[in-house]
Amino acid sequence: MKSIITDINKVFESRVRLGIMSALSVNEKMDFNSLKELLDLTDGNLASHIKALEKEDYIGVEKKFIGKKTNTNYKITEIGLIEFKKHLDALENFINEQK
Repeated sequence: MKSIITDINKVFESRVRLGIMSALSVNEKMDFNSLKELLDLTDGNLASHIKALEKEDYIGVEKKFIGKKTNTNYKITEIGLIEFKKHLDALENFINEQK
């Protein structure tokens, strides 16, 4: 018997990563401070979760300078969007199975 939670992606189990992926799935890109403010996180907390998503190639990073300040933008990758949608579908299926 196949478990109904096999398609749930462990990378997205964290509420922070779920929030990052949700925000990036509906925005072309977001900068670090916007994500931090939206999700009400500390720099370190956001950075560690972003690093985990980058490691899986689920988000891409673009760093540039605006004047003398760095500006870091994040966007969801194609594989990230595919995997995130699969995760959401798995959650929806799980919920529907419980009705």
